[in-house]
Amino acid sequence: MAQAAVTYESVMNDLQARQFKPLYYLMGDEPYYIDKISDWIAEHVLQPEERDFNQTVMFGSDVTASQIADAARRYPMMAEYQVVIVKEAQNIKNVEPLEKYLKNPMPTTILVMCHKNGKIDGRKQGYVKAIKSVGVLFESSKLKEKELPRFIERYLQAKGATIDPKSTQLIADSIGSDLSRLTSELDKVLLSLPEQDRRVTPQVVEDQIGVSKDFNGFELRDALVNRNVYKANLIIKYFDENPKAGSLYALLPIVFNYFQNLMIAHYCPQKGNREAMAKWLDLPNSWFASDYMKGVQNYSAMKVMQILGKIREMDAKSKGLDNPNTPPGELMKELIFFILH
Repeated sequence: MAQAAVTYESVMNDLQARQFKPLYYLMGDEPYYIDKISDWIAEHVLQPEERDFNQTVMFGSDVTASQIADAARRYPMMAEYQVVIVKEAQNIKNVEPLEKYLKNPMPTTILVMCHKNGKIDGRKQGYVKAIKSVGVLFESSKLKEKELPRFIERYLQAKGATIDPKSTQLIADSIGSDLSRLTSELDKVLLSLPEQDRRVTPQVVEDQIGVSKDFNGFELRDALVNRNVYKANLIIKYFDENPKAGSLYALLPIVFNYFQNLMIAHYCPQKGNREAMAKWLDLPNSWFASDYMKGVQNYSAMKVMQILGKIREMDAKSKGLDNPNTPPGELMKELIFFILH
């Protein structure tokens, strides 16, 4: 029988039910979830008065696996558990002493290993097997861009707020997939909301995050979807004249992602059905499907393919390839002209 996938939600559900494991090995490229889990353990397993003698924080660059194992073998003092948190666990070289410890771990120790920006070397299968046999091996992966709107909606919903799809996309486009920064900005937005009106609107996003509700990647995409030449060029002109508002080159991934998905949309069996299109593209909700249904009408598959090639060309030129001195504004104007004509 296959083991259930280890997710952030499953780990947190068990922790909150105080169903603890002897080991939590937290690894991956997304530090947000690693920090959330390790911080919860640090703050909730022991009572404040128990932590002085029963909670230890170590750093992988300062200790050996033997020292970690020795610390884990200690008995708690006047508490049910002791907690040992190892940060920068990726810096531990020889893990054999830990493998040996995991064959007979202390049931009163909760050992937390935080391994950021990577995962266990694939050659250390014995170590991985030992971890899984007694503990939790959790991989914290970066969210894909298409997953950000759903994350934003759920984060705000959990804190009693709502957000419209346009505001969701504005935040996703402007902040990106750095979840620590994203949640920090969302918390700032939440603090600004009055108790009687917990809605996040484009105006709130502009006021609190500094993303213009009229000049941003979402509005540029909307202009391209609807082949609005004036609006598209107005946005490019705004960013060219206001570099503090954001880099013009930051708009390239937004435009590329739209047309990349639009190419997939052309193969949807039910192009005129919003729900079917949303499912086909794995969109957060059917509201986002309208842009692709409109795009299918306004851009042929051949034109989309040519646009994707042009975006790649502009991306290369933005990095200096075959482009000694053309400024960003001119490159973006060339791209927008190619897309809309």
